[in-house]
Amino acid sequence: MVALRVIPGGAASAEARKPSSSAPSEPSVSPPPPAETRESIAEGLRRRVAAGWALVAHSLSGRLLLLTIVYVLLTEVVILLPTLGRYHRSLLESHIANAEIAILPFTEASGAKLSQGLRTQLLERAGATAVMLQRPDQKELFLANEEPSHFDLTIDLREANPLAQIAAGLDCLFDGGNRILHVVSATRILHADAIEEITNEAPIRADLLSYAGRLVLVALAISLATGVLVFLSLYAVLVRPMGRLTRAMVRFRDNPEDASRIVQPSERRDEIGQAERELASMQRDILGFLQQKARLAALGSAVAKIQHDLRNILASAQLASDRLADSDDPVVKRLAPRIVTSLDHAVNLATRTLRFGRADKHPPQRALFPLAPLVDEIGETALAGEPADKTVVFDNAIPAALIVDADREQLYRILLNVIRNAADAVKDRELGNVTVKASRDEAGVAIRICDNGRGIPAAVQAKLFQPFAASTRSAGTGLGLAIARDLAHAHGGDVLLESTEPSGTCFRIDLPDRAKTR
Repeated sequence: MVALRVIPGGAASAEARKPSSSAPSEPSVSPPPPAETRESIAEGLRRRVAAGWALVAHSLSGRLLLLTIVYVLLTEVVILLPTLGRYHRSLLESHIANAEIAILPFTEASGAKLSQGLRTQLLERAGATAVMLQRPDQKELFLANEEPSHFDLTIDLREANPLAQIAAGLDCLFDGGNRILHVVSATRILHADAIEEITNEAPIRADLLSYAGRLVLVALAISLATGVLVFLSLYAVLVRPMGRLTRAMVRFRDNPEDASRIVQPSERRDEIGQAERELASMQRDILGFLQQKARLAALGSAVAKIQHDLRNILASAQLASDRLADSDDPVVKRLAPRIVTSLDHAVNLATRTLRFGRADKHPPQRALFPLAPLVDEIGETALAGEPADKTVVFDNAIPAALIVDADREQLYRILLNVIRNAADAVKDRELGNVTVKASRDEAGVAIRICDNGRGIPAAVQAKLFQPFAASTRSAGTGLGLAIARDLAHAHGGDVLLESTEPSGTCFRIDLPDRAKTR
């Protein structure tokens, strides 16, 4: 058998196909991969798709990308619908224009000489089955072949309603196809009022579908391009700086005592820059608090050791003071009770300090007792060391009948710290005045300690109750108000700076009754 083979660029040549004595070789086909390999590839692909979807759906940048694409698509839909309606109308108007051109030669007097075949050919080229021209006195009908028996839908192009155009375009797109249309429009043919065309909807719908497909592709391209651009912009402006802040917070959390881990704020003037500066400030404050806590822990350990030895010394002094009480010297008899009371308070304070150092919480042992005698005792102790050339008037204005519900020893320490601060505040006055007042309401007792000092500076007020931070005296430790507030908190109350001005300062101590704190 002889076969012809066409050589590109040349003529045909004949070659004889002779049967070979040897068996034809099988074409080498690589074996399909085993089922396990195919499954592993499919599983890896699924994992990659899941990881990509998780990145897009659960990350801030991915959500921004999805939302941008969705919003742009919605905007495109709003624009696409009127465009689709206008394009459908333009297709119908184009059909009407072609129909006008097709029948125009036959509207003249010489048109009667033209053949029926030419008329049919022109109408078929125009895509019209029949055309009717409305004149004031008659109607002219031009048929391509035979008169149509019916039409399915009438569209009047003389009405310009945008919503009707959108509805007609969507109706043609989704419900159209093989319908027969009756289209009515104004005409530019002389001495005619309107023109009517009967045509098949299939070509119109095909053009509309093609146009709608192009519109959808353009809308998707615009949405993707806009989404990517917005995503890149937001990623550069927001997401990347937020990621930097998050990494800085995590890094600082791992070792908050390392000063090198504090975030370095940028020079940005927007909200991100403000957040960076606030984070850096907060991290510096936390580092300071931790360093202060470490120093306080070391100081507490040293104080516990000192207090242990001091308690032993005070116990010995307490034994000696008991023998002083038996003396017949009137001066010793007058001073001995005060010394004994002060030593008792000192021993008790040393014992409780040791308990506090062992993290042994000592809740208030509350009892009802009159407040005025305790304030008198504290006033004598707080003003005992005043110089002879200075006059400080201590006014205990607490009613004798006022009863307070508190731990007497802890309230003693609260009042002593606040009153001693008030006495120190009036030292530079020629006539200092410290007044203690108290009142009771349904919640408990409010104690006010007021002085006529020069007030507390604004820079000190912000750290007034922080340990070691709010002392205005060179010899002060800054612990008095911090201790007083901690003890008041243990009672369910508080120590507050009620007012301060150049003419004086007033502190308020709130001590609620037990029934109000349960």
